[in-house]
Amino acid sequence: MTPLAQLARKVFAVGLEAVHPRTLMRRVTFTPRGLHLGEHTLEPAGRLSVLAVGKAGATMAEAFLTHTLRQPDDLWVYVPHHAPVPALLASQVRYGSHPRLSPENTVHAQELAAAIAALTPEDGLLLLLSGGSSALLLAPLPGLEIATLDALLWQLMNAGASIGELNTVRKHLGLLLGGRLAALCPAPLLALVLSDVPGDDVATVGSGPTVPDPTTSSQALAILRRFAMEKQFSAVLEKLQSPESETPKPGDASLERKATVLLGSNREALAAMAATLAEEGFRPHILTHRLRGEAKEMGRVLASLLVNAAPGSAFVAGGETTVRVLGNGQGGRNLELALAAALGLAGHRHRCLLAAGTDGVDGTSPAAGAVVDGATVGRGARRGKDAEKALAENDSWGFFANLPEAIVTGPTGTNVADVVVGLVAPQAQRPLGLRTPARAPQPQPPWSLNTGQEPAA
Repeated sequence: MTPLAQLARKVFAVGLEAVHPRTLMRRVTFTPRGLHLGEHTLEPAGRLSVLAVGKAGATMAEAFLTHTLRQPDDLWVYVPHHAPVPALLASQVRYGSHPRLSPENTVHAQELAAAIAALTPEDGLLLLLSGGSSALLLAPLPGLEIATLDALLWQLMNAGASIGELNTVRKHLGLLLGGRLAALCPAPLLALVLSDVPGDDVATVGSGPTVPDPTTSSQALAILRRFAMEKQFSAVLEKLQSPESETPKPGDASLERKATVLLGSNREALAAMAATLAEEGFRPHILTHRLRGEAKEMGRVLASLLVNAAPGSAFVAGGETTVRVLGNGQGGRNLELALAAALGLAGHRHRCLLAAGTDGVDGTSPAAGAVVDGATVGRGARRGKDAEKALAENDSWGFFANLPEAIVTGPTGTNVADVVVGLVAPQAQRPLGLRTPARAPQPQPPWSLNTGQEPAA
């Protein structure tokens, strides 16, 4: 591993720590009766119930229990299989499948729905929400089978549907999504959200179970038709044409006394990463918080930026790309982006690019992602691996397996989508260390790689 690649890995670790629930929960003010964040307070006279759901559900629950001054009367923790679970929560955890759906997801979602509906107006519900909740909370509307929804959503994902498109369909087919969980709850509700979606739209994270849904059943229908799936899934088509598929909209009375607040996102990760690079003598730029598009195309674009960048340049970016699966290989969007970047960097020295998922899981691989440089393609070739062929067959993990480029962290306990780090070594060669930044700068992005308007950093 080169010093440049080693630094990229350490910068990734800094980003992960900045968005771990143990770090982010320090933003919350805890009181003897409950808690508040910003202008939102939850101090119920009755029971305090806590539901932590998603890939970071258990670590968010642990962080809450570490800081709270009032122990919850009810604690429900619901996470995907293989999510990290602290020992003190082991007996209180429900497990569901992700990203594929299974009958156990329906059972758990229905049990939680019944428990939430049994709360009273004097109680309070704290929801700790993170990515992965869409699958966990997806109990189908009456008349639909979970196997049907699993097949539909898996095909949409492999066809390259964006997270927004996937969640638009999910919201109109699930009992707890698209504001329905909040509508079901008779008690005041405060949701603290760890965002894993580009743009940090809380109506998209976990398919927005606590906020008004700006999408419509007609839009969900249009997505099925755009991907030519309406004939194959006629039962879903029929359900989307019925009134019960529509979700609560802004102004719905059932959503009163329900608040949703963003606790953290990739913005904190990118700021911490950029600050670390600045202290290492690089000139860091935050390209975008909303990286999206086809993974292999973004890999080529980012490699081209590095090839043409001056010594000492660095960039970080966050978001979520997509992969259109045409081959039978194994991999994920970060590995595919990194492999495409490796081809673009081939032969170019003193440059590297890291792409990884902050949850520690990339697609169907055991890796979080990979860090590549100008020698990656040649290194793989010497082991009989063909980068071009692997990319064409969506077999990025087949290429990176057993190479030093692979980043295998296991589940991290957080989830703010994906991050990318690009580095060009400074001209003056010096040891590359790692210091903890005192504060995070807010560099302005010189390029725009998102397909929408980039919000201010």
